[in-house]
Amino acid sequence: MQNRSHTSNLGIYLYAAGAIFLGVLGLASGDFATTWQRVGPSVPLREQLAYLTAFIELAAGLALLWRRTALAGAMALTIVYSVFTLLWVPSAFQNLGNFDPIGNVFEEFSLVAAGLILCAIFSPPGSSLARRRPFFVLLFGICPISFGIVHIVDMPGLLGAIPGWLPPNQMFWAYATTLGFFGAAVAILTGIMAPLASRLLTAEIVIFELLFWIPKVFPAERNHFNWAGNAISIAIAGAAWVVSDSICQAAKQAPVAIESATEIGTAV
Repeated sequence: MQNRSHTSNLGIYLYAAGAIFLGVLGLASGDFATTWQRVGPSVPLREQLAYLTAFIELAAGLALLWRRTALAGAMALTIVYSVFTLLWVPSAFQNLGNFDPIGNVFEEFSLVAAGLILCAIFSPPGSSLARRRPFFVLLFGICPISFGIVHIVDMPGLLGAIPGWLPPNQMFWAYATTLGFFGAAVAILTGIMAPLASRLLTAEIVIFELLFWIPKVFPAERNHFNWAGNAISIAIAGAAWVVSDSICQAAKQAPVAIESATEIGTAV
């Protein structure tokens, strides 16, 4: 996959778009992405840190669009998203009966895992980082489990988020999407039907962005939370797409590797 062009890996563009969106939003508002980027009001130099973070996100997202700077961009985003993941960890342990902070940990961690995969993709072939790409895919595979649990815990809110006009009914799609997350996690972690499952997972997140987050922007254009939700949703969709591209490419390469090994054995 390291030798493939950017155009053959569309997930890179969506992942970069999420970072660019977050960067532009931060520069325009002078704030973090509300609850997802958990920086309290009492933090010293909070506004300056918000602008710095936004600049890094914007620059790193743009860097992903060029092969020569892509590795630096992927590393920068991985570091930034790791910081926001760690900021949620203390809250996750304060009250284990409240799953919301844990859910936020894994939403941010999904961005970290995808960033690590991109770091592996843009690293020299055969390097230690490049060889760890399958492990980074497994790290992402844990995240859909959390997404599914969030759906169960917040089922009333989920039902309200599903458009009533979707047939057959909201309850059907609530259960279908929840099972979809769990099924995707099992597939990615075991490798069974992982290419198909990762594509369907990506489609599920993209459709959620289209049906839930985008419509929330227009009635309240000045609502920072809604804009931040859109940016994070696009970033997570990009993360899932990056993982899916990686899984599908690995699946295509596996038969080639087997055929090569067979040819060598026959020659011997």
